[in-house]
Amino acid sequence: RTGAAFQYLLVQKTGAQKNVGLIQLNRPKALNALCEGLMAELRRALEAMESDPEVGAIVLTGSQKAFAAGADIKEMQNKTFQECYSSGFLAGWDKVSVVRKPIIAAVNGYALGGGCELAMMCDIIYAGEKAEFGQPEILLGTIPGAGGTQRLTRAVGKSLAMEMVLTGDRISA
Repeated sequence: RTGAAFQYLLVQKTGAQKNVGLIQLNRPKALNALCEGLMAELRRALEAMESDPEVGAIVLTGSQKAFAAGADIKEMQNKTFQECYSSGFLAGWDKVSVVRKPIIAAVNGYALGGGCELAMMCDIIYAGEKAEFGQPEILLGTIPGAGGTQRLTRAVGKSLAMEMVLTGDRISA
C-alpha cells in the first residue's frame, strides 16, 4: 500500500511484527543516483516512518550493485553556484540525520559521493562484502558537499578521509 506513491523508492513495513520500515532506493538504470525527485520522496518516506507509531527502526538500502552512486550529475552539471545557492539545492539532504528513530544503512555495491554521505548520515552502517565507499567528487573538480568531509573524518579518521577526498580512491567494507 505504501509503495504506490513513490516513483524512485520501494517502501514497506517488514519484520515479524511489521515494525521495521524498509526504504529501498529504486533507480536501477542510474545506479540509484540521488536526483531531486528521489531525495524529495526519501524525505516524505522518512517523515511517514517517523510519525508511524508501529515503526521502531528504519532500514535504508539500495540494490546489490549500488546503494547509491552519488548525486545525479546530469541534473547538477548546468547549474551555476548562484542557482544552487538561491534554490537551496541541497536543502533537506540532512533529513536522514535528524530522524529520531534509528536508521540502518544496508550497503552493498557502490556508495559514492552523495551515496556515501547518505550512508554516513544513518546511525548504523551494515556493509556487504561488495560494498565500496568513496568520495570521488575531486575527479569532477569539486568536493563533497552535504557534510561529507566532516562525517567521513569522524567515521574513518583524518588521514584516510583526506586520502579519499583528495584522490577519489574508494575503500571496501
